Amino acid sequence: MDAIDRIRAFNRAHTRRLGLLRQGYLEAGLSLAEARVIFELADGFGWTAGALAQHLGLNEGYLSRMLGRLQKSGLVEKTRHPRDRRAQILGLTREGLIRAAELTALSRAQIAEWIEGRAEPDIAALVARMEAVDAALSEPKTAAPQIELRDLAIGDAGWLIEQHGTLYAREAGFDAEFEALVAEILADFIRTRDRSCERGWIAWSNGKRIGSIFCVKGPEPRLAKLRLFLLLPEARGRGLGQHLLDTCMSYARARGYDRLVLWTHESHRAACALYKKNGFALESAVPVHAFGVDLVEQHWSIGLTP
Repeated sequence: MDAIDRIRAFNRAHTRRLGLLRQGYLEAGLSLAEARVIFELADGFGWTAGALAQHLGLNEGYLSRMLGRLQKSGLVEKTRHPRDRRAQILGLTREGLIRAAELTALSRAQIAEWIEGRAEPDIAALVARMEAVDAALSEPKTAAPQIELRDLAIGDAGWLIEQHGTLYAREAGFDAEFEALVAEILADFIRTRDRSCERGWIAWSNGKRIGSIFCVKGPEPRLAKLRLFLLLPEARGRGLGQHLLDTCMSYARARGYDRLVLWTHESHRAACALYKKNGFALESAVPVHAFGVDLVEQHWSIGLTP
């Protein structure tokens, strides 16, 4: 067999191994395509139908019919896009989030069964080979860099503290108290995070962290707070800020929050313009002296219910 036939043989074997030809994926009552849509929406990235169809390589009409079935089943919901009244943001209902968690557990159990009894070095070698295949089949390095949003992981907190301290000192003249505040916010998030309704995203591109945004519980029921919204200078002007904001707002809606609030300073003009563009209202602006400089502290908010 030549290389093409050998790849085809592997694909057929792996398709059988994954059970992709069965009527219901992972015996969960969903097709493979429906399960994949559920997995994508569970990440809360603020997908529109068009963007999701392009991301998954699906025909838009086919995806539309699939979304209709999932919506009728009570798993998917649509909310009005904050900037484009003609578009809608896709998200999972509470039942959809439960189904996503069940699918994840079933998928992990399936893979755990495959590797059960294998030695750790063999498992590590298998994973390395799979990653090598993925890298070899990825787009050429000359293609535009892809942005990946990941959950907060080991090492991210230290990076966030350092970047906030360095950037705000250089760009706004903040002293070390601001770096200490960021450290306190992150320490509290790591220790007390409610994974059912709080999330932190780290934006990655070409193997490097380039930004972040967090959604956490506010002081009142059904009130969410946007925190730690950061873009490195080299990541600005590429639409990442809007993508992060869409992701945070979509996640907050999906978790049942009615309102999203944030605290910032007037000097952060690009961020303030982005908030205004997306329908946030400026609730207050108060002159303060903080972090070694004179500032105008601002509080913004937006309703999340239709």
